Amino acid sequence: MPRPVASPPSLLGLALALSLGAAVSLGITRFAYGLLLPPMRADLQWSYTLAGAMNTANALGYLLGALLTPRLMHRYGPSRMLVAGSALASLFMGLSGFFTEAAPLLAQRVLAGVASAFLFIAGGLLAARLGALRPARSGFLLGLYYGGTGLGIVLSALLVPALLEAARERPHGWAWAWWVLSLACFIATALLMWPARVLPRLLGDAAEPQQAQVQKARFSWRAFAPGLAGYTMFGVGYIGYMTFVIALLREQGVGPARVTLFYALLGLAVLASSRIWAGLLDHYQGGQALAILCGLLGVATVVPALTAAWPLVLLSGLVFGGVFLSVVASTTALVRHNLPPAQWAAGISAFTIVFAAGQIAGPTIVGWIADGPGGLARGLVFSAAALWLGSLLAWRQRPL
Repeated sequence: MPRPVASPPSLLGLALALSLGAAVSLGITRFAYGLLLPPMRADLQWSYTLAGAMNTANALGYLLGALLTPRLMHRYGPSRMLVAGSALASLFMGLSGFFTEAAPLLAQRVLAGVASAFLFIAGGLLAARLGALRPARSGFLLGLYYGGTGLGIVLSALLVPALLEAARERPHGWAWAWWVLSLACFIATALLMWPARVLPRLLGDAAEPQQAQVQKARFSWRAFAPGLAGYTMFGVGYIGYMTFVIALLREQGVGPARVTLFYALLGLAVLASSRIWAGLLDHYQGGQALAILCGLLGVATVVPALTAAWPLVLLSGLVFGGVFLSVVASTTALVRHNLPPAQWAAGISAFTIVFAAGQIAGPTIVGWIADGPGGLARGLVFSAAALWLGSLLAWRQRPL
């Protein structure tokens, strides 16, 4: 009697499972810090410059990881990098709860950034190759991966304020938030093992391009110069908002319940963004999508700097959440539209490198501005200006 043939796994299910990689690498490992910054700064007597340097350290690690990822991915494959990066990021998240001195906390943020790059780039490459199996829905499947960041943001918004309140009487109560978030990341890592196991078989030869193919097709930085420059400014601009907007809201007297609502709605908007912008990512072959999204993001960023009116601030968070991860997805779409599959890993890595370089500068500059006259509001005006400059630069990127 013939054995039944197993049905192929759902591409939608695999994309959703892969999105946990974005949830861990960005949604929790990087962006949960925005919720933890106010209590850590108050407890440890940090300046805004030092508080911003914590995310600068994370971005430095991310840059180092992005530089290492292509070589490691060629040796071990994206599936192994996916799981290893998630496990390491989860570990370093937990270790952050054991230190109060600035130096070891900075070191932990660097190491978490390295691991996040391994995870995020590997997941993005697998998502791009998964989308290639269904070209008509590739923008949607790619957006689902990046939209997973919203899941991490929502989880952080629900967990961190409650944990801070529960541990309020304990010394350094913020450490409990790091530990619980680390546990959540380890659970996500276990779930990521399914797509890591299934995708190499499903994608076949496309999953691991031969070295000969890669050598024939080198990535041209010059051809993508406007897009790379625009994406660098996106890295400078968006990270200031994600690092300091909660601190600004707390300065404006916004209570914990409204902070939770603001951050949770921002995360839900990230989840919805995969469907909102899928058509835009599929339609434009050049840098237009990157330019349009950066311009919108600049508008959302400047609003809390100009007004404390709660409906407008809430709208700012919704628009920001609905746009910023689609900017990241737009660069992967740009690579996918203009390069052969053998170059996708190199192209995604190149955009990740300039993204990380922008993030290194952004938090410290905004923190330094915030320590001077005008405070955090003036820092967010700088972030908005960086995003608008990125929009102008990206508009000059033409299809190859």
